[in-house]
Amino acid sequence: MAHPRISAYLPPDIDPTKATLAFGRRALPKLNEELQCPELLTQQRALMALCDLAHDPEKVYEAIEIGFLDNLKTLLGHPDSIVRQKTTEVLYLMTMHSVGRQGLIQNGVISALAGLLDDPVDICRKNTHQVFEMMTKLPEGAAGVLQAGLIPPLVLKLKTELEEILELILDTLSRCLRMEVSEALASGAVAVLKEKLTHSSAAIRNKAAWVLLDISSHPEGKVAVCEEGVIPVLVSLLEDTDPEVQATAAGALMFAMVTPQGRSSAMEAEAIPRLLQLIAEDAGRARLNALRALTLLAELPEGRAALLPHTGKPQPHTGEPQPNTGEPQPHTEEPQPHTDTLQRCLRDPRPPVREAAQTAIRVIRWKP
Repeated sequence: MAHPRISAYLPPDIDPTKATLAFGRRALPKLNEELQCPELLTQQRALMALCDLAHDPEKVYEAIEIGFLDNLKTLLGHPDSIVRQKTTEVLYLMTMHSVGRQGLIQNGVISALAGLLDDPVDICRKNTHQVFEMMTKLPEGAAGVLQAGLIPPLVLKLKTELEEILELILDTLSRCLRMEVSEALASGAVAVLKEKLTHSSAAIRNKAAWVLLDISSHPEGKVAVCEEGVIPVLVSLLEDTDPEVQATAAGALMFAMVTPQGRSSAMEAEAIPRLLQLIAEDAGRARLNALRALTLLAELPEGRAALLPHTGKPQPHTGEPQPNTGEPQPHTEEPQPHTDTLQRCLRDPRPPVREAAQTAIRVIRWKP
Protein backbone atom coordinates (compact mmCIF):
# COMPACT_ATOMS: atom_id res chain seq x y z
CA MET A 1 0.00 0.00 0.00
CA ALA A 2 1.35 3.41 -0.96
CA HIS A 3 2.06 5.91 1.78
CA PRO A 4 2.44 9.70 1.51
CA ARG A 5 6.02 10.89 1.66
CA ILE A 6 7.27 14.18 3.04
CA SER A 7 8.74 16.18 0.17
CA ALA A 8 11.79 18.40 0.57
CA TYR A 9 11.26 20.11 -2.79
CA LEU A 10 10.73 23.85 -2.72
CA PRO A 11 7.59 25.47 -4.14
CA PRO A 12 7.94 26.42 -7.83
CA ASP A 13 7.60 30.13 -7.07
CA ILE A 14 10.71 30.20 -4.87
CA ASP A 15 13.94 31.21 -6.56
CA PRO A 16 16.31 28.25 -5.89
CA THR A 17 19.38 30.20 -6.99
CA LYS A 18 22.09 29.94 -4.38
CA ALA A 19 23.98 32.89 -3.06
CA THR A 20 27.14 33.75 -4.93
CA LEU A 21 30.02 32.56 -2.81
CA ALA A 22 32.87 34.85 -2.00
CA PHE A 23 36.38 33.63 -2.80
CA GLY A 24 38.45 31.54 -0.38
CA ARG A 25 38.35 32.32 3.31
CA ARG A 26 35.75 35.02 2.81
CA ALA A 27 33.06 32.54 1.64
CA LEU A 28 31.61 31.47 5.01
CA PRO A 29 31.91 34.86 6.74
CA LYS A 30 30.02 36.41 3.82
CA LEU A 31 27.24 33.81 4.09
CA ASN A 32 27.03 34.44 7.83
CA GLU A 33 26.46 38.13 7.14
CA GLU A 34 23.78 37.31 4.56
CA LEU A 35 21.92 35.16 7.07
CA GLN A 36 21.40 38.32 9.12
CA CYS A 37 20.24 40.35 6.13
CA PRO A 38 16.67 41.68 6.45
CA GLU A 39 15.94 40.75 2.82
CA LEU A 40 14.15 37.36 2.69
CA LEU A 41 15.53 36.23 -0.67
CA THR A 42 19.10 36.89 0.48
CA GLN A 43 18.56 34.73 3.56
CA GLN A 44 17.04 31.94 1.47
CA ARG A 45 19.92 31.95 -1.00
CA ALA A 46 22.51 31.97 1.77
CA LEU A 47 20.85 28.97 3.44
CA MET A 48 20.74 27.04 0.16
CA ALA A 49 24.43 27.64 -0.40
CA LEU A 50 25.17 26.65 3.17
CA CYS A 51 23.33 23.35 2.67
CA ASP A 52 25.85 22.46 -0.02
CA LEU A 53 28.83 23.43 2.11
CA ALA A 54 27.57 21.52 5.16
CA HIS A 55 28.43 18.20 3.48
CA ASP A 56 32.11 19.00 4.11
CA PRO A 57 33.20 18.44 7.75
CA GLU A 58 35.94 21.06 7.41
CA LYS A 59 33.37 23.67 6.36
CA VAL A 60 31.14 22.61 9.26
CA TYR A 61 34.02 23.11 11.70
CA GLU A 62 34.78 26.53 10.22
CA ALA A 63 31.11 27.55 10.31
CA ILE A 64 30.84 26.65 13.99
CA GLU A 65 34.00 28.59 14.78
CA ILE A 66 32.70 31.66 12.96
CA GLY A 67 29.47 31.59 14.97
CA PHE A 68 26.91 30.34 12.45
CA LEU A 69 24.94 28.43 15.07
CA ASP A 70 23.75 31.55 16.90
CA ASN A 71 22.29 32.90 13.66
CA LEU A 72 20.79 29.53 12.73
CA LYS A 73 19.09 29.28 16.13
CA THR A 74 17.53 32.69 15.52
CA LEU A 75 16.27 31.63 12.09
CA LEU A 76 14.46 28.62 13.58
CA GLY A 77 11.73 31.03 14.66
CA HIS A 78 11.53 32.80 11.27
CA PRO A 79 7.98 33.36 9.95
CA ASP A 80 8.96 32.12 6.47
CA SER A 81 8.58 28.34 6.11
CA ILE A 82 11.35 28.09 3.50
CA VAL A 83 13.83 29.71 5.89
CA ARG A 84 12.83 27.28 8.65
CA GLN A 85 13.03 24.34 6.26
CA LYS A 86 16.53 25.16 5.03
CA THR A 87 17.75 26.09 8.52
CA THR A 88 16.70 22.72 9.91
CA GLU A 89 18.21 21.04 6.86
CA VAL A 90 21.57 22.74 7.48
CA LEU A 91 21.50 21.62 11.11
CA TYR A 92 20.68 18.06 10.08
CA LEU A 93 23.57 18.01 7.59
CA MET A 94 25.88 19.28 10.32
CA THR A 95 24.88 16.42 12.62
CA MET A 96 26.18 13.93 10.07
CA HIS A 97 29.69 14.90 11.20
CA SER A 98 31.07 14.35 14.69
CA VAL A 99 32.30 17.93 14.87
CA GLY A 100 28.81 19.13 13.98
CA ARG A 101 27.09 17.06 16.67
CA GLN A 102 29.53 18.31 19.29
CA GLY A 103 29.01 21.88 18.13
CA LEU A 104 25.22 21.64 18.33
CA ILE A 105 25.42 20.17 21.84
CA GLN A 106 27.77 22.89 23.09
CA ASN A 107 25.69 25.69 21.58
CA GLY A 108 22.31 24.61 22.98
CA VAL A 109 20.69 23.87 19.63
CA ILE A 110 18.61 20.98 21.02
CA SER A 111 16.57 23.30 23.24
CA ALA A 112 16.19 25.80 20.40
CA LEU A 113 14.68 23.11 18.15
CA ALA A 114 11.96 22.26 20.68
CA GLY A 115 9.73 24.99 19.29
CA LEU A 116 9.53 23.25 15.90
CA LEU A 117 7.85 20.11 17.21
CA ASP A 118 4.51 21.75 16.36
CA ASP A 119 5.61 23.40 13.12
CA PRO A 120 2.77 23.29 10.55
CA VAL A 121 5.19 22.30 7.75
CA ASP A 122 5.89 18.56 7.61
CA ILE A 123 9.43 18.84 6.27
CA CYS A 124 10.44 21.24 9.04
CA ARG A 125 9.27 18.75 11.67
CA LYS A 126 10.96 15.88 9.84
CA ASN A 127 14.29 17.74 9.69
CA THR A 128 13.95 18.58 13.38
CA HIS A 129 13.44 14.94 14.34
CA GLN A 130 16.31 13.90 12.09
CA VAL A 131 18.54 16.24 14.10
CA PHE A 132 17.34 14.71 17.39
CA GLU A 133 17.84 11.18 16.06
CA MET A 134 21.40 11.92 14.94
CA MET A 135 22.27 13.79 18.14
CA THR A 136 21.19 10.92 20.38
CA LYS A 137 23.78 8.66 18.77
CA LEU A 138 26.13 10.36 21.22
CA PRO A 139 25.54 9.87 24.97
CA GLU A 140 25.92 13.63 25.40
CA GLY A 141 23.22 14.18 22.79
CA ALA A 142 20.81 11.78 24.47
CA ALA A 143 21.52 13.52 27.77
CA GLY A 144 20.85 16.86 26.05
CA VAL A 145 17.42 15.70 24.88
CA LEU A 146 16.61 14.54 28.42
CA GLN A 147 17.85 17.78 29.99
CA ALA A 148 15.81 19.84 27.52
CA GLY A 149 12.65 18.16 28.83
CA LEU A 150 11.76 16.77 25.39
CA ILE A 151 10.67 13.28 26.46
CA PRO A 152 7.04 14.18 27.40
CA PRO A 153 6.37 16.06 24.13
CA LEU A 154 8.04 13.30 22.09
CA VAL A 155 5.82 10.70 23.76
CA LEU A 156 2.80 12.88 22.99
CA LYS A 157 3.85 13.13 19.34
CA LEU A 158 3.76 9.33 19.05
CA LYS A 159 -0.01 9.65 18.94
CA THR A 160 -0.26 12.10 16.06
CA GLU A 161 2.85 12.21 13.86
CA LEU A 162 3.27 10.89 10.33
CA GLU A 163 4.84 7.45 9.89
CA GLU A 164 8.16 8.81 8.61
CA ILE A 165 8.52 11.05 11.64
CA LEU A 166 7.16 8.39 13.99
CA GLU A 167 10.10 6.12 13.18
CA LEU A 168 12.55 8.92 13.99
CA ILE A 169 10.84 9.64 17.32
CA LEU A 170 11.00 5.97 18.29
CA ASP A 171 14.74 5.86 17.49
CA THR A 172 15.31 8.98 19.58
CA LEU A 173 13.31 7.65 22.52
CA SER A 174 15.08 4.31 22.39
CA ARG A 175 18.51 5.88 22.92
CA CYS A 176 17.31 8.33 25.56
CA LEU A 177 15.37 5.78 27.62
CA ARG A 178 18.44 3.61 28.01
CA MET A 179 19.64 6.33 30.33
CA GLU A 180 16.48 7.48 32.14
CA VAL A 181 12.84 6.34 32.05
CA SER A 182 11.06 8.25 34.82
CA GLU A 183 9.78 11.08 32.61
CA ALA A 184 8.63 8.64 29.92
CA LEU A 185 6.77 6.48 32.43
CA ALA A 186 5.12 9.54 33.97
CA SER A 187 4.01 10.59 30.47
CA GLY A 188 2.26 7.28 29.81
CA ALA A 189 4.82 6.07 27.28
CA VAL A 190 4.18 2.36 27.90
CA ALA A 191 0.49 2.61 27.04
CA VAL A 192 1.25 4.57 23.85
CA LEU A 193 3.96 2.11 22.80
CA LYS A 194 1.60 -0.80 23.43
CA GLU A 195 -0.70 0.64 20.76
CA LYS A 196 2.20 0.96 18.31
CA LEU A 197 2.99 -2.76 18.69
CA THR A 198 -0.07 -3.45 16.51
CA HIS A 199 0.72 -0.77 13.89
CA SER A 200 0.35 -1.74 10.24
CA SER A 201 4.03 -0.87 9.58
CA ALA A 202 6.53 -3.59 10.50
CA ALA A 203 9.23 -0.95 11.00
CA ILE A 204 7.11 0.87 13.58
CA ARG A 205 6.18 -2.38 15.35
CA ASN A 206 9.85 -3.28 15.54
CA LYS A 207 10.96 0.13 16.81
CA ALA A 208 8.16 0.25 19.38
CA ALA A 209 9.29 -3.14 20.69
CA TRP A 210 12.86 -1.81 20.86
CA VAL A 211 11.75 1.14 23.00
CA LEU A 212 9.86 -1.22 25.31
CA LEU A 213 12.98 -3.38 25.53
CA ASP A 214 14.98 -0.32 26.63
CA ILE A 215 12.29 0.63 29.14
CA SER A 216 12.29 -2.92 30.53
CA SER A 217 16.01 -2.71 31.20
CA HIS A 218 15.10 -0.50 34.20
CA PRO A 219 13.42 -2.01 37.30
CA GLU A 220 10.58 0.53 37.27
CA GLY A 221 10.13 -0.05 33.55
CA LYS A 222 9.62 -3.79 34.07
CA VAL A 223 6.82 -3.06 36.52
CA ALA A 224 5.11 -0.62 34.14
CA VAL A 225 5.28 -3.06 31.22
CA CYS A 226 3.58 -5.74 33.32
CA GLU A 227 0.93 -3.43 34.75
CA GLU A 228 -0.04 -2.09 31.31
CA GLY A 229 -0.60 -5.59 29.95
CA VAL A 230 2.11 -5.35 27.31
CA ILE A 231 3.44 -8.89 27.70
CA PRO A 232 0.51 -10.66 25.95
CA VAL A 233 0.97 -8.32 22.97
CA LEU A 234 4.71 -9.08 22.87
CA VAL A 235 3.89 -12.80 22.97
CA SER A 236 1.60 -12.39 19.97
CA LEU A 237 4.43 -10.68 18.08
CA LEU A 238 6.50 -13.86 18.33
CA GLU A 239 4.35 -15.00 15.39
CA ASP A 240 4.73 -11.74 13.45
CA THR A 241 5.37 -11.98 9.72
CA ASP A 242 8.54 -9.88 10.04
CA PRO A 243 11.60 -11.70 11.48
CA GLU A 244 13.02 -8.49 12.98
CA VAL A 245 9.78 -7.86 14.87
CA GLN A 246 9.87 -11.44 16.20
CA ALA A 247 13.46 -11.05 17.40
CA THR A 248 12.89 -7.71 19.10
CA ALA A 249 9.66 -8.90 20.75
CA ALA A 250 11.53 -11.91 22.14
CA GLY A 251 14.22 -9.57 23.49
CA ALA A 252 11.66 -7.31 25.12
CA LEU A 253 10.00 -10.35 26.68
CA MET A 254 13.35 -11.54 27.99
CA PHE A 255 13.83 -8.28 29.91
CA ALA A 256 10.23 -8.00 31.11
CA MET A 257 10.11 -11.58 32.40
CA VAL A 258 12.90 -11.04 34.89
CA THR A 259 10.20 -10.23 37.45
CA PRO A 260 7.82 -12.90 38.83
CA GLN A 261 4.86 -10.90 37.58
CA GLY A 262 6.35 -10.83 34.09
CA ARG A 263 6.89 -14.59 34.02
CA SER A 264 3.37 -15.20 35.31
CA SER A 265 1.88 -12.95 32.60
CA ALA A 266 3.89 -14.74 29.91
CA MET A 267 2.70 -18.14 31.13
CA GLU A 268 -0.91 -16.96 31.03
CA ALA A 269 -0.33 -15.71 27.47
CA GLU A 270 0.97 -19.20 26.49
CA ALA A 271 4.42 -17.96 25.56
CA ILE A 272 6.18 -21.35 25.80
CA PRO A 273 4.86 -22.98 22.60
CA ARG A 274 5.49 -19.82 20.62
CA LEU A 275 9.02 -19.49 21.97
CA LEU A 276 9.72 -23.14 21.12
CA GLN A 277 8.41 -22.62 17.62
CA LEU A 278 10.60 -19.55 17.19
CA ILE A 279 13.64 -21.47 18.45
CA ALA A 280 12.95 -24.29 16.01
CA GLU A 281 12.29 -22.14 12.96
CA ASP A 282 14.60 -19.14 13.34
CA ALA A 283 18.39 -19.25 13.07
CA GLY A 284 18.97 -15.55 13.61
CA ARG A 285 18.84 -13.12 16.51
CA ALA A 286 15.37 -14.33 17.53
CA ARG A 287 16.68 -17.78 18.50
CA LEU A 288 19.07 -16.40 21.11
CA ASN A 289 16.46 -14.08 22.63
CA ALA A 290 13.84 -16.84 22.64
CA LEU A 291 16.20 -19.29 24.37
CA ARG A 292 16.91 -16.80 27.14
CA ALA A 293 13.21 -16.01 27.55
CA LEU A 294 12.40 -19.72 27.68
CA THR A 295 15.03 -20.22 30.39
CA LEU A 296 13.30 -17.63 32.56
CA LEU A 297 9.96 -19.42 32.18
CA ALA A 298 11.62 -22.74 33.03
CA GLU A 299 12.42 -21.33 36.47
CA LEU A 300 8.71 -21.58 37.30
CA PRO A 301 7.46 -25.02 38.37
CA GLU A 302 4.59 -24.81 35.87
CA GLY A 303 7.00 -23.66 33.17
CA ARG A 304 9.34 -26.58 33.84
CA ALA A 305 6.39 -28.98 33.83
CA ALA A 306 5.22 -27.64 30.47
CA LEU A 307 8.68 -28.10 28.97
CA LEU A 308 9.17 -31.67 30.20
CA PRO A 309 7.38 -34.38 28.17
CA HIS A 310 4.66 -36.46 29.80
CA THR A 311 5.91 -39.92 30.71
CA GLY A 312 4.28 -42.99 32.18
CA LYS A 313 4.53 -43.51 35.91
CA PRO A 314 7.72 -45.51 36.60
CA GLN A 315 7.48 -48.90 38.31
CA PRO A 316 8.60 -48.88 41.97
CA HIS A 317 12.03 -50.38 42.45
CA THR A 318 11.90 -53.25 45.00
CA GLY A 319 15.38 -54.59 44.54
CA GLU A 320 13.97 -57.78 42.96
CA PRO A 321 14.15 -58.56 39.27
CA GLN A 322 10.91 -57.82 37.49
CA PRO A 323 9.26 -60.69 35.66
CA ASN A 324 9.42 -60.64 31.91
CA THR A 325 5.79 -60.69 30.84
CA GLY A 326 6.45 -59.83 27.23
CA GLU A 327 4.66 -56.51 27.76
CA PRO A 328 6.55 -53.29 26.96
CA GLN A 329 8.02 -51.89 30.14
CA PRO A 330 7.50 -48.25 31.15
CA HIS A 331 10.27 -45.86 30.21
CA THR A 332 12.17 -45.06 33.39
CA GLU A 333 15.01 -42.92 32.00
CA GLU A 334 15.17 -39.25 32.87
CA PRO A 335 12.86 -37.34 30.53
CA GLN A 336 14.53 -35.11 27.96
CA PRO A 337 13.27 -31.50 27.64
CA HIS A 338 12.14 -31.03 24.05
CA THR A 339 15.26 -32.82 22.86
CA ASP A 340 14.64 -32.34 19.18
CA THR A 341 14.30 -28.57 19.52
CA LEU A 342 16.93 -27.70 22.10
CA GLN A 343 19.53 -30.25 21.09
CA ARG A 344 19.61 -28.75 17.60
CA CYS A 345 20.54 -25.43 19.17
CA LEU A 346 23.62 -27.10 20.69
CA ARG A 347 24.90 -27.43 17.11
CA ASP A 348 24.33 -23.77 16.28
CA PRO A 349 27.54 -22.18 14.89
CA ARG A 350 27.26 -19.23 17.30
CA PRO A 351 28.76 -19.76 20.77
CA PRO A 352 26.20 -17.52 22.58
CA VAL A 353 23.34 -19.60 21.19
CA ARG A 354 24.97 -22.87 22.21
CA GLU A 355 25.59 -21.52 25.71
CA ALA A 356 21.98 -20.29 25.98
CA ALA A 357 20.71 -23.71 24.89
CA GLN A 358 22.89 -25.48 27.47
CA THR A 359 21.59 -23.16 30.19
CA ALA A 360 17.98 -23.73 29.13
CA ILE A 361 18.38 -27.52 29.23
CA ARG A 362 20.10 -27.36 32.62
CA VAL A 363 17.35 -25.22 34.14
CA ILE A 364 14.59 -27.41 32.73
CA ARG A 365 16.22 -30.59 34.06
CA TRP A 366 16.83 -29.10 37.49
CA LYS A 367 15.08 -30.93 40.34
CA PRO A 368 14.40 -29.41 43.77
